[in-house]
Amino acid sequence: MTKCKIIAEIGSTHDGSIGNAMNMIEAASKCGANIIKFQTHIPDAETLPNAPMPPFFKGEPRFEYFKRTGFSEEQWKLLKKTCDSHKVEFMSSVFSIEAVDLLENVGVKRYKIPSGEVTNLPMLRYVAQTDKPIILSSGMSNWAELDEAVDAILEYHDNLTILQCTSAYPTKYKEIGLNIMLEMEERYSLPVGLSDHSLTNYSAFAAVTHGAVVIEKHFTLSRHLYGSDAHHSLEPEQFYDLVAGIHAIELMQSHDVDKDDISKYEEMKAVFQKSIVSLRNIPKGTIIKKDMISIKKPGSGLHPKFFDKIIGKKAARNIKKNTVIRRVDVGGKL
Repeated sequence: MTKCKIIAEIGSTHDGSIGNAMNMIEAASKCGANIIKFQTHIPDAETLPNAPMPPFFKGEPRFEYFKRTGFSEEQWKLLKKTCDSHKVEFMSSVFSIEAVDLLENVGVKRYKIPSGEVTNLPMLRYVAQTDKPIILSSGMSNWAELDEAVDAILEYHDNLTILQCTSAYPTKYKEIGLNIMLEMEERYSLPVGLSDHSLTNYSAFAAVTHGAVVIEKHFTLSRHLYGSDAHHSLEPEQFYDLVAGIHAIELMQSHDVDKDDISKYEEMKAVFQKSIVSLRNIPKGTIIKKDMISIKKPGSGLHPKFFDKIIGKKAARNIKKNTVIRRVDVGGKL
């Protein structure tokens, strides 16, 4: 089976500090993330200065926030180098063609298309022309918009994974949309996954059992950090549990168990199952009656399914009280 890629979405939680960003890379890599994802915002290329702020974060105007928390090309290269040194893949979401050009210079291996860019078809085609793998997040788009986005990318290549995403922060369980993830897989015949904004790991675990090959969760060193994403991100301990849980699910899924192979249970069966036993001394030649026998532990004697069959049989030898009854005790044939 294909192993699930686990993305730690740092986004802009670093708050513009290259030191914070590097520390988050190290922490997320220690938790077992496969990919560390940032967001590459170039304010002049993607937003008007007076563009509205999202309902879940009104700490400062978006233009100013992106400008303050952005990195230079050299800093992006340093973050890429830091990811390489920790043996995790560097990736970033793009919000403009200029951001694509920047990341090409940095040496990104694949691209993430965030939910808000699904309808930005010119940029999607531009990204697709790099011929690099693409992960497309599907939040806030309907089927018609998603169809157009997928078609735009498929004009160039099909190395595309689509993530079900609910653009609500945080996302309630009833809003996760596992049904949509399954429908996307059937609709496009492409790999699918989940970009999960809920506050626990449950949705991600459910998605993996339904065939998700990518799980993306926001990551932070502390939910008390400033910014638009920290308060709905996973802290290291919880992210570590996410990775451990996904690996456990993959192990379960990749190993079938033969229900008829009970050889490993021989000792357990003897201890926990039951046998037909004698309630009193039964002399040889005695006709066995119902009140002479019972079913009790251990399971090393005659199977309980023969209980009715030995009633009326002659004891083939003396049977002591409180002993398991065996075939030889009742003549060997049942």
